[in-house]
Amino acid sequence: MFHRMRKATEVVLVMGVIQGLLVPAGVRAQRNGRAEPEKVRPGITVLLDERTGLIQNRRVALITNQTGINEDRTSDIDLLTRDRRALKARVKLVALFSPEHGIRGTEDHPNVADEVDERTGLTIHSLYRPSTQAPADSLLRGVETIIFDLQDIGTRTWTYTGLMVYTLRAAARNKIPIVVLDRPNPITGSREEGPMLDVALANSADPEPGKPGKSYALYPAPLRHGMTMGELALFFNEELGIQANLTVVPVRGWRRAMWFDETKLPWVKPSPNLPTLTSALVYPALVAFERANVSVGRGTDIPFQLIGAPWMNGRGVADLLNDRLIPGVKFRAESFTPRAPTDGKFAEQELSGVRIIVTDRNSMNPSRVGAALLWAIAKTAPDSLKISNTGFDERFGAAGLREALLRGEDPDSVIDRELPAVTAFREKVRKYLLYH
Repeated sequence: MFHRMRKATEVVLVMGVIQGLLVPAGVRAQRNGRAEPEKVRPGITVLLDERTGLIQNRRVALITNQTGINEDRTSDIDLLTRDRRALKARVKLVALFSPEHGIRGTEDHPNVADEVDERTGLTIHSLYRPSTQAPADSLLRGVETIIFDLQDIGTRTWTYTGLMVYTLRAAARNKIPIVVLDRPNPITGSREEGPMLDVALANSADPEPGKPGKSYALYPAPLRHGMTMGELALFFNEELGIQANLTVVPVRGWRRAMWFDETKLPWVKPSPNLPTLTSALVYPALVAFERANVSVGRGTDIPFQLIGAPWMNGRGVADLLNDRLIPGVKFRAESFTPRAPTDGKFAEQELSGVRIIVTDRNSMNPSRVGAALLWAIAKTAPDSLKISNTGFDERFGAAGLREALLRGEDPDSVIDRELPAVTAFREKVRKYLLYH
């Protein structure tokens, strides 16, 4: 398949390989005999520093939100309309689009409305109503290049990835080049973890009237995929046969083993309920429980680090989990009260629950934590736990895994069964990886 990729994609891949052969990614040339770390620069900075030819004299559409910033917190919108490099390249920003949660990342509901950007006067077209959708062909008329810049969080349920797939198709359909500005995987690009998404649950097709899309359940991939947004773009563009005229502008200075806080880039909440890197790490362990009658901490200061319900035996669940000695994490029984939770669950009620405390992020495996939680909650309150089966499975991975855990099968054994498929996925995506 590699030989069929378009020239722009080939150039990016070849450059990444050559760079890796000459000098390890994230390391500058030696000074006084010592290799110095290279400052991490996101794709938007690399675009303006090195690749303005991609957008020179072009009418550009930008898909972004609050995460689309450079290392100094300047937004892509400001950079493309005011930065001297963009002005010199005579870039013309003509259209703006926003994903789920809106342009500022503050909206936590469907049917996010369009709004007007005060600085540019452009309409910001919402691509989340009632769920994720592609930019309409009519809104791309006159656009000569699409720029896509959104922060991924390393988990396959993230709707921004689905939006990218839909946008790749829109770009191919309208014969418009698309530039994906890459960003680090905040929970590292060196780990892949199951469960895999069952092929019967996956749907990468664009949404149509009467046929909702699944931007959160696109493809049979591991729950923690270990890739960046740019690498995912290369993978989906080829594996789904989209064949858009795609260029990925890579991050400079990032290594796969780096956590986001090691990049020194500013952390911006990628969504309203991921305020910290710790919440982003634990998120894949708890995201499936959004489709159960439990709270995952929305409406608290530490969403996705808590789980609870009025009927839950928090102490019993914590004891069961701590007895398992799960690497990198411990559990503490903790009551909490959701205040104005955006999921509408248990507002102003004191809940019995468990707090997930990360003690070693390098050894913590979120999917094992999620599996153990389901097992422990079912053991302590089997008649009280209610699950929306399909919704849970689409996020966790497969009906068979959920059913095994509810039967009381050992959580580690259930996750271990996924290892061969995760290994096969890792080999499949290897040729699309841009960093070492």
